Amino acid sequence: MTFARSASFCAALTILAVCPAAAQERDDAAQSPAGASPPAISPYAGMQTRHVKALSGQQIADLRAGRGMGLSLAAELNGYPGPLHVLELADRLQLSDVQRTRTKTLLEAMKAETIPIGERIIEEETAFDRMFAEKQVTRASLDAATARIGTAQGELRAAHLRYHFLMVEVLWPTQIARYAELRGYDESGHRVHGTH
Repeated sequence: MTFARSASFCAALTILAVCPAAAQERDDAAQSPAGASPPAISPYAGMQTRHVKALSGQQIADLRAGRGMGLSLAAELNGYPGPLHVLELADRLQLSDVQRTRTKTLLEAMKAETIPIGERIIEEETAFDRMFAEKQVTRASLDAATARIGTAQGELRAAHLRYHFLMVEVLWPTQIARYAELRGYDESGHRVHGTH
């Protein structure tokens, strides 16, 4: 190989080795400020298409059905069973007919109380979302709307917790302990290893 061909070949290899690295540096520089890493995708990406931005479809369905949505964890995990789950476990808890009837009554009363509150939360969140979408938010409207939503959320949580509290009056202590075992908790509310 002649010197000229050898020099041309080396130059071509150098260009091939440097060009991809230079192209990558240009791409990185175009995506982020000097020294910063490229921006991460927001965990909220895609939520902008929701009808009510602050509520998922599942949350709306849960609010409309009067489901607990984890609002009763303070009760549930500290030995205060919920009426829905007590009914689901009725046979295994060996509920008497009277206990079943009282539990069904509590569940129906809980739904009658919580569903309207859930609907109110959906309405308030929808109006709140619209206020931002239409650029109509003011300091006063922001404070008023969040106060209404916060009050409704507090009422909803209190209602769900109340029925857990009332459920204790229906069950025997042995049934409450069995409920904790069946749900996978020990008596202190911690998860019991090896249970499902």
